[in-house]
Amino acid sequence: MKILASIYILLFIFFCSSCGPSTNTEKDKKIIPVDSGAGKIEIYDAGALKLIDSNATIEVIGRNYNWSEGPVWIPALHSLLFSDVIENKIYKWNEVDTPALYLTPSGYTDTTARNGENGSNGLALDANGKLLLCQSGNRQVARMNAALHSPEPNYTVLSSNYNGKKFNSPNDLVADSKNNIYFTDPVYGLPDGEQDKTRELPFEGVYRISAEGKTTLLIDSIPRPNGVALSPDEKILYIASSDAAKPAWYAYNLDSSGKILSGGILLDAKPLKEKATVKQGPDGLKIGKYGNLFCAGPDGINIISPAGKLLGLIKIYERRVSNCAFDETKQELFITADDWVLKVKLHP
Repeated sequence: MKILASIYILLFIFFCSSCGPSTNTEKDKKIIPVDSGAGKIEIYDAGALKLIDSNATIEVIGRNYNWSEGPVWIPALHSLLFSDVIENKIYKWNEVDTPALYLTPSGYTDTTARNGENGSNGLALDANGKLLLCQSGNRQVARMNAALHSPEPNYTVLSSNYNGKKFNSPNDLVADSKNNIYFTDPVYGLPDGEQDKTRELPFEGVYRISAEGKTTLLIDSIPRPNGVALSPDEKILYIASSDAAKPAWYAYNLDSSGKILSGGILLDAKPLKEKATVKQGPDGLKIGKYGNLFCAGPDGINIISPAGKLLGLIKIYERRVSNCAFDETKQELFITADDWVLKVKLHP
């Protein structure tokens, strides 16, 4: 009986040990993303784990906008600004309260009724800390004259035409450390788009406004140019094309004067769009601390390496994502997505 009892005890210990915690290493464990309700993080390459935790929470910080766009972090205010393009307004979120109205009118200052996307779209800060706006309704790039802490709809026009012909509808912009401004000019803001009777330019361009105020056309062959960004060393210009037939992200090498030397498609977005649940084309984009691209596009924010490899996705459910912005530490990412504004924690 003692021998039989000993056998039972040994079998019991063996059974319990086999049912205990797995001895697999962390490397062997399957990463199961956390579903926050707003979306989830999908990792396609180990390189993405350096940028974002697969269990990062996607937090909604603002709701009920008509079309949120153009986010920019303002260090001097410890706040996020973003456009509601349709409503012709800019809102401010100060890390504590819900977003509040910051500035109106933001993009169309005339009193004549106008259809189309009238408000500001892309927002940025110049090298002097002044607010820059792509004014879709006014069809120009402008700078707000008032101080950031006391905003007023008083603007200086930086560029409104190319060779005397009015822009289509400036969409997104970025300023470099020397106060040169790069911006895109698709037809999206025109009341009747490509066929609008007030359209003056026969193409959609990407432009550069020099620090001295001269506007230069950089390229006119990209259909529906949308988001725009610069690499950390300001030697590469990234452009998103939201064209329905040929959606893509482009990368162009710049010379010392800011002119394009060479480049082309960095990543074709068509396969991503075809398999996506939310089938949108590339939109706004920003550059992370290691030079990776965080790009609004199919299904959310696509994380792309400088070499054009898709690393991961911040997937947003049931909403088109328009743009994103980092805080000054690049440890928080803000996302504008249709009627929502969201926040995601990144790795330090």
